[in-house]
Amino acid sequence: MPVPHRFRNIKCLEDLEDPAESYLPWALWEFASTGTEKNVSRDGNRRAFDDIWLQPRVLKDVSKRSIARNLFDKTYAMPFGIPPMGASAVFGFEADLNFARAARAANIPFVMSGSALVPMEKVAEANPDVWFQAYVEANRESIGQLADRVWKTGIRNLVITVDVPVPGNRAANYRRGFEYPMRPNLKILLDGLLHPRWLTGTFMRTLLASGMPHIENYGTLERIPIISAKVKQRSHVRDALDWEDIKWLRDKWKGKLLLKGVLSPEDTKTAAKAGLDGIFVSNHGGRMLDTAVPPLKVLPEIAAEKGEMAILFDGGVRRGLDVVKALALGADFVFVGRPFLYAAALGQEQGIRHVIELLASEVDRTIAQLGCCDFEDIGDRLVQPSK
Repeated sequence: MPVPHRFRNIKCLEDLEDPAESYLPWALWEFASTGTEKNVSRDGNRRAFDDIWLQPRVLKDVSKRSIARNLFDKTYAMPFGIPPMGASAVFGFEADLNFARAARAANIPFVMSGSALVPMEKVAEANPDVWFQAYVEANRESIGQLADRVWKTGIRNLVITVDVPVPGNRAANYRRGFEYPMRPNLKILLDGLLHPRWLTGTFMRTLLASGMPHIENYGTLERIPIISAKVKQRSHVRDALDWEDIKWLRDKWKGKLLLKGVLSPEDTKTAAKAGLDGIFVSNHGGRMLDTAVPPLKVLPEIAAEKGEMAILFDGGVRRGLDVVKALALGADFVFVGRPFLYAAALGQEQGIRHVIELLASEVDRTIAQLGCCDFEDIGDRLVQPSK
């Protein structure tokens, strides 16, 4: 696909931030870009990569190198994917569908969010290999009904997010007026009017195409409009969910079952004993508990306890170099969040594809410069990673 005009000067993933901040209303930009409280975990996720040093080997024949990666009996063209991001379609027109289409074209995994504004059935039509992420409460009837719907849709990889027993303290977002649902008021109206490209290119276009966006995939709950003066706020409280509920779901779910939001070796061992297929080592992008440890810092000790599980990683990835470092420290696959959200807002499917190609070229360049043909030897290129 041709590169969108506004992406001609996007040469790395960090280049997306300034145009995304200009394009998006302030409430959306704050929601996407910030973490909780003082943003210590968000910023720590990035800084952790700077503590990892690499030692290249020279005069290695790398002419036949490959960046393909196997995961769950499938060979993907690249070792990274797109993680779940809630309410994406309010940032970019039909963002969930564009993630699905771009991921299918590039042969990388995409995990759609349970907070998506597009029904899972429609996303699965666009990409039959899509995964589904869910937020669930300790109500097994509700969990079971959601799991049945996901299975009926044809989705076979189910991810349960477990690091949100209660909401994070996102005071900056609430000051700007971003909550579920958003309350219409003068501040929100002016915010939209002052960002006319987003107003016409995303919001008005969505209204004309499909009406008011709703959160579509919360199991037995009613569809929740993204903007409403009457609908009650979601409670977000899942504080009764425990390992017994996950074990019950493991017995019920016949596909791949993963947990997202694991940061401790002890929980990793428990997940392995429960028969989980994988875990996401993640602190939710610094968006839940501030000062939660950057996932890269605990990745090696978690990988040592994985058993037969796959270790998936997200948190602060902005370069192909970061992808390679995470793989070298024990990840089996790496997921990249915010940059893909910005790409969907600014360039829809074309923008997402452009970012995939940028990241893939950086991964390819990095393993070549390390003197590797694939990812088998990259662990030997680490120089004593600091804790």
